[in-house]
Amino acid sequence: MSGSLRMPPGSRPETLPVIPRRRAAPGWARPDPLDELTARLDDFTAAAVHPDEIAALLESDGLSDDQIRERYGVKNSFALAEELYERTERRYPEPDGPPHDPWRANLLGCLLRGLLFALPGLGYVLGAPLLAGPRDAFGLPPVTLPLLAGALVGWTWNQGLAHRAYVWLGLGDRAAARRTLLLGAPAGVLLGALVALTVTGTPGTTAVAFAAGQSCYLGAATVLLVMGRERALLVALLPMAAGAVLALSEPVPDTAGLVLLLASLFAVALLALLEVAPAIRAPKGRGAVLNLRLPPCGRDQPQRTRSHRRTTGPRLSASLPYALFGLATGVLVLYAALGDALSGEGTVALTLSMGPAEWLLYRFRSGTLTGLRSTGTARAFRRTTVRTAAWCLARYLAALLALALATSAVWTGVPQITGVRLAGLLLIGVVLWTGLLLQSFGAVLGTTAICCTAALAQTLALLTHTGNPHWTGPIVHGTAALAQVTLVCVLLGRATAHR
Repeated sequence: MSGSLRMPPGSRPETLPVIPRRRAAPGWARPDPLDELTARLDDFTAAAVHPDEIAALLESDGLSDDQIRERYGVKNSFALAEELYERTERRYPEPDGPPHDPWRANLLGCLLRGLLFALPGLGYVLGAPLLAGPRDAFGLPPVTLPLLAGALVGWTWNQGLAHRAYVWLGLGDRAAARRTLLLGAPAGVLLGALVALTVTGTPGTTAVAFAAGQSCYLGAATVLLVMGRERALLVALLPMAAGAVLALSEPVPDTAGLVLLLASLFAVALLALLEVAPAIRAPKGRGAVLNLRLPPCGRDQPQRTRSHRRTTGPRLSASLPYALFGLATGVLVLYAALGDALSGEGTVALTLSMGPAEWLLYRFRSGTLTGLRSTGTARAFRRTTVRTAAWCLARYLAALLALALATSAVWTGVPQITGVRLAGLLLIGVVLWTGLLLQSFGAVLGTTAICCTAALAQTLALLTHTGNPHWTGPIVHGTAALAQVTLVCVLLGRATAHR
């Protein structure tokens, strides 16, 4: 290797040339203020995504444009922010540990709620001897119509009531939620009993009494589920459930079955009353539905100002779509349960699947939250949302299929489940899960319109005897499922829907 051209004469080849060093700044020289500011704000400016963030910080520190021109030699705070932004390399720190997931749910708790939805069905096992009799004109047991009418009214009313109570809980007013349930639950019980009586047409019959007890249970269970008392409800249902399981293997006296039914009903009603009892003693305030005290008048009434506005509760009309959603889905499930598309074991499987359905709704929210953090474009986020929705829906359908096959295996005395019935069951599952998913995002109007249209179409087809009744249900359910899946992909693929 040849030597350097700058080597002095007579020096050895391995000798390196002397490179002049940079002279140190004199002791009296002050450091550059801009360098000091860059070093001091290094962590903040490295994580900034725009110079305006740095400008906001500078202004919050009290730096005026005159001070910036005198101290740093730039025009204003925005120019200084751009200078700091260009001097600092971008470094976006990762959060310490795994990111917080507010949608993490307990699978056991969700399965418990699904079990609570199915356990009341055992009450009909104990009450079957009390409701025996000749079949009606439609070929159904004599208590079917009043029980179904009372159940539909209960599902409709309690769905809207639960929404209103949950809104108060979301606003942090637990007392207002209790007052809403205290007045709404008895009204729903009375309405369900009156509808059952109207359908029966014979006052004082056992069917009306059983339907009234059913309405009472639906109202009390709504109170306990909304207020998070699932375990208390499970304990109250244990006597009835134990008696029903025993009745499946050997006969139980009618008196004993009636006592067990009344005991569980009384326990559930008492627990619900104790849960809303604080609303009876508490003074009426925000969220009160009924207030018998006279309002202040004249000069005693406080003036309304811009800084002091009275907080109003949720509008009653806001709960109407949720009530209609409960009515429409109830009609679809009842049509399927009474027809060939779904039999008793399918109804039990569909009810039990509500536990996994609720857990998978949480998993979808968790997955989309991860997608918001990991994707950088709207198209990538939409793909992530569609994949997450398909994954959750597939898992729900797998759970529903497993439950249907398991109940069919242990359910004796009924025909084995076929492919058509399984298809009808899975299509109803798609309608219910996508409807609950859209409802959880506030898109209740779209899913309510689809489900109400499907229920109305199936009702008209039944009344006018249009088409084959064996295929009317699957066609209606499949169309509704396709419409709701499309609505999920369109509405929930936007990042703004996940605020």
